[in-house]
Amino acid sequence: MKTLDIHNTLCYNIGTKRDGVYMLDIIKEADAIIITAGAGMGVDSGLPDFRGDAGMWKAYPALGEKKISFSSIANPAAFANNPELAWAFYGHRYDLYKSTVPHEGFQMLLDLCKEKDHFVVTSNVDGQFQKAGFSEDKVYEIHGRIHTFQCTNCNAVWQPDLEGFGVDPNTLEFTSEMPKCDCGELARPNIMMFGDYGYNSEISSKQEDKFNDFMHKHDKGNKIVIIEIGAGTAIPSIRHMGEFISEKVDGATLIRINPREAFGPEGTISVEKGGVEGLKEIL
Repeated sequence: MKTLDIHNTLCYNIGTKRDGVYMLDIIKEADAIIITAGAGMGVDSGLPDFRGDAGMWKAYPALGEKKISFSSIANPAAFANNPELAWAFYGHRYDLYKSTVPHEGFQMLLDLCKEKDHFVVTSNVDGQFQKAGFSEDKVYEIHGRIHTFQCTNCNAVWQPDLEGFGVDPNTLEFTSEMPKCDCGELARPNIMMFGDYGYNSEISSKQEDKFNDFMHKHDKGNKIVIIEIGAGTAIPSIRHMGEFISEKVDGATLIRINPREAFGPEGTISVEKGGVEGLKEIL
């Protein structure tokens, strides 16, 4: 039995009262909180969400001029065919994510989770949750992270000691030395890319194991609230996870914060707002 039975197309102000319940009360009464986040989570920090090739080409005009799609550059084949361009793209993103300050919504989530068992599941590779103060042991990065490298040859994984690359996003001219493994071969980010059969999932698999332990702890008789932020339908991994948990785990409630795609299965609490604005209403 779900906490609320709300039609899947209904969107409303979560600060208002409905059926005698406030959304903040649902969170306070929960035994555990799962935060799920997609690319939209970073928008309030000024990060691009790459909504289609047009969005990426706006952020990277040099790729737009050559009509290079996101799926083509975010691909292990790019490191084999055009490693300078591939590293220019990922080198700029490395610098961007390293310099970005997490927006105030991260602190709001930390406050909500302060006295609750919680876990973060994100498709973002920017490391913003850890930078904001969430424990490494409470974060599952399903697509890996940009600040970890892996070898294109021996598949070794390591944390690089790099200040940055200094790539101009307008020209994507790569003037730095391309990172290499101790074995001498080219490195690449430890990120799950398109058509990626060589991704080393060592780190993300350990994170997944910890998340599964968390779920086993709470999937029987506990109230779970899933707060999903900025997860779109283009690559719906995060949306599917929240929907699966809310449908299969008795006592789970899905709160979906999304300015354009807030709809969801029956029982979803849909909030048609950006991340920070939606979280402010909860608080």
